[in-house]
Formats: sequence, structure tokens, C-alpha cells
Amino acid sequence: MATAAPATAAATANKAELLAIADAVAREKLIDKAIVIEAMEDAIQRAARARYGAENDIRAKLDGETGDLRLWRVLEVVEEPEDHFKQVDLKGAQKLKADAELGDFIVDPLPPIEFGRIAAQAAKQVIFQKVRDAERERQYEEFKDRAGEVITGVVKRVEFGHVVVDLGRAEGVIRRDAQIPREMVRVGDRIRSLILRVAREVRGPQIFLSRAHPDFMKKLFAQEVPEIYDGIIEIKAAARDPGSRAKIGVISYDSSIDPVGACVGMKGSRVQAVVQELQGEKIDIIPWSEDTATFVVNALQPATVSRVVIDEEEGRIEVVVPDDQLSLAIGRRGQNVRLASQLTNSQIDILTEADASEKRQREFIERSEMFQNELDVDETLAQLLVAEGFTSLEEVAYVERDEVAGIEGLDEEIAEELQSRAGEALERREAAAREERRALGVEDSLAEMPHLTEQMLVTLGKAKIFTLDDLADLATDELVQKKRHEPRRRADSTRPEDKGGILAEYGLSDEQGNEIIMAARAHWFEDEPAADQPAAATEEAADADPSQ
Repeated sequence: MATAAPATAAATANKAELLAIADAVAREKLIDKAIVIEAMEDAIQRAARARYGAENDIRAKLDGETGDLRLWRVLEVVEEPEDHFKQVDLKGAQKLKADAELGDFIVDPLPPIEFGRIAAQAAKQVIFQKVRDAERERQYEEFKDRAGEVITGVVKRVEFGHVVVDLGRAEGVIRRDAQIPREMVRVGDRIRSLILRVAREVRGPQIFLSRAHPDFMKKLFAQEVPEIYDGIIEIKAAARDPGSRAKIGVISYDSSIDPVGACVGMKGSRVQAVVQELQGEKIDIIPWSEDTATFVVNALQPATVSRVVIDEEEGRIEVVVPDDQLSLAIGRRGQNVRLASQLTNSQIDILTEADASEKRQREFIERSEMFQNELDVDETLAQLLVAEGFTSLEEVAYVERDEVAGIEGLDEEIAEELQSRAGEALERREAAAREERRALGVEDSLAEMPHLTEQMLVTLGKAKIFTLDDLADLATDELVQKKRHEPRRRADSTRPEDKGGILAEYGLSDEQGNEIIMAARAHWFEDEPAADQPAAATEEAADADPSQ
């Protein structure tokens, strides 16, 4: 008895130590204690397999309340054992369990093992890995639905220009392109940022933060302006040049509250709080309007706008300003017009009165000459058509005849003749385009596709699209995506433009583009039913004949 007491005391101490370790790790890592217990059991099982043989099916169970550890080997009762590590015959099984029968799984208790240095190190690694995996999963579950929130953290380190932020229960990173330019950040600084997205990766959840995103500014205003938080005022649009200037468009759903004044605050207190957080970024607060022209005029403040011309098909807006307002409308390095373009989600071209007048004269002359040549009419009649708003042969050919006849100086007979000539000119264009298309090598089968004209087929040919398969391989945006322009002054022709899809200039919609591509792909599926029939018949025969 004298020798047993120290052993019992040691065993009790070991139990208490295991439970204390499990409690401490669970609290430190903010994970469930059961996960730590499971990790310990896994580590003990691996150590036991190393001691008794990896071929054995060894299980371990650690009681989370008492600290008792049980270790056993599982054996299957069979008539003739093939795997003596995991199977036992009936006679051997009945020595362990008197009522054992064939097919049972019985438990063979094993004595506790003592961890050597190598086994202890291996067990430690297993526990650390399990706990680390559980901690990463906990972090991901905690942050995965918080994208769009503003969070405060402490700068932990700066690596290769990226700022690593300690968020308390996890770490986030502000990449270089998501930082405010020229902002000085030091280790230990408290910093606010927007949770941009949370990604599950092998090395753990990656929490990407941003201080440059327009939504960060929106959230800051929501924190400073109670009316925004309550939904009385809404920020409908926002655009930023981080660290320099920003614009927001606001609207009030309560006619008694001025949205701009509410965002500015008493003596500018509210907007200044946001400006300070954004390192002095100047913010223009403008009233939002459903009328695009009005909103564009507001967005270009402080410049004065003479008139606005909207091209809805191209998604472009032409703004005419007085000559002395040009530099103000464009802004330093094009900043003002660029932000206004982002705010309205349209390309804005800035023209002076002189530019606009020159453009109108140029277009008037070009259209007049086109009507003279194509309709074989004199200059006066051609200019009259342009002055009445006709811009293309299609308009002349396909409008109601009364619209043409109603022009001063024209009658029904002249209108009929003009529409006839316009139709003939369009046919000549179509025939010339057909010849050019064939010369390029574009197959006639493409002419049967919906919405495609001969001129469109010429454009496809110049883009090396010659066959149905060539067309079918395209994506919708590759075919019809609208051009995207950087906002610029119209006279600046040196800046590149996004060409958009191959047929972007023809104004086809995404639905039409999708219809064209699906029609081009139709021949891929024509033979599939016939090809499937023998296979289907074979499968039916196999189902009917058990020997197959």
C-alpha cells in the first residue's frame, strides 16, 4: 500500500494537469473545450499506435470532467482471421468477452502508455495543429458575414507595404492599393477600416480591409450622421480619389430635412470628422437627382454648365461649359470630371462653347454631304433634312412618310421619292458590304444569324471571325459589350479608349448578343440525340440482362 499511494497521487496529478491544459488552451484560443479534448485523444491514439503497432485499430477516450483516460483496441470476431491485428477468432474473443459472437466488435483494453520525448513532441504537434485548425474555422465563421462593416484594430506590423491589423480575435490586412496614399501608419496605431471581403484559404481565413473604398466613406458618414443611420437620408452614389478628393450624392426622404446640410453638420462638424479620418480628403456633398442631366450638373460643381446632351445608347454624356469654366470643370489632372463620371456611372465629355459649335458644324456638313451623295439631291435639300433632325439613311427610309412630307417645301411626291432613294442606297450599301464580307472569307452561314447585318459581318471578318464555330466560341461581352471610356475632354484624342466588344459600335443589347451566340452554337447539338440512342439502348439491355 505504501508504494501504491505515490502512483495514485501521480495519476491524479496527471489527470488534473490534462484538464487544466485543455481549459487554458480553450480559453486562450476562444474555442470549445471539446475540440481540445478531441485533439488530445487523437494525439494519444497516435502515440499508442507507435507503441503497440500502427496496424492496430486503437482508440482513446479522455473524460472531460474527471480526466480519466481509457485506451483500447477494437477487434472484429471472425471465423478465420486474416488480419491478426484487427481480427480475432471466436475462441480468442470469448476469452475477452464471454458472450462474444461472430460478427461482433469487441474491446481489448490496453494499459496506459508513458510518453517518451519523441512521442510527446509528436502529440504536441498534433494538438497544436488541431487547435490551430479549429481557431481558423472559428475566425472564418465569425467574420465571413461581416463584409461591409467598419472595424477598429491595432497596427501589428507593416510588410512589403501591406499593413497587418490586429482585430482582437483575428488579423486583417490592408493591401497597398487599399490604403490612403501618403498616409503614415506606425505599429501600435489604432486604425479604422472597412471589411472588404473574407476568404477561406489553406493558411487560414484572410480578412481583407480597405480605407480607400467608397463604401468606407459611406460607413463613416453613417456613423457621424444619425439621419443616414436611421434611413432618412441615403447616400445614393459615391466616388473617391483616396487621400485627395471625393464626391457623394445624397437624397432626403423627409422634405423638411436638407440632406446636404445634415451631412455637413453644425459649422461643418460632421463632415470634418469624416475628413479627418480620411487624412484631409476634401469631400463635395451634392444633392442626388433622378434626372441624369440635373445630377451631372450638380456633380460637376463648382463649375457652371451651359447644357447637357445625353447619349443613352452609348452611355455617354456631353457637357458644354463656358470657355472660362473649362479648367474648373475638368479639374486638376482631370480629377473633377473623373469623379463626376464615376458618380453618374457614365462617360462625361467636356466641351467649350467653341468646341460644341465646331462639332455641330462638322456633323452638319458630314451629314449634308452624305445625303447629297447617297440620295442624289442638291445641297439645299440635304441641309434641310439635316436641319429637321435626320441623321441617317435609315431614318429617312423607315419613318412615316408624313414626317418627311411635313417638312416645309416638300410634298407627298418628293417624300416618296426620297424614301425610295434612301431604300436603294441602303440596298447598295448592303450589296457592297456583302461583297466585302465574302472577299474577307466570312461564310454565308453567318448571314443567317439573327440581328446580324452585312456590315456587322464585315466587322466580324476583320476580327478574324469567319465560321459559325468562330462565332460560337465567343462570349457575349466579347461580341457586344459597350465601349468604356475614361472621362476626358473631347479634344483630347491621344488617350486610349476601351474598344468594347467586336460589334460594340452597332448598339446591340446583351440579350441580342446572347441570342446570336446561341444560334451559332445550335449546330453543335443537332446530332446529339441520334448519337445518344445506341448508348441508351445498350444501357437498357444491360439493365434487362443480369449477366451484363
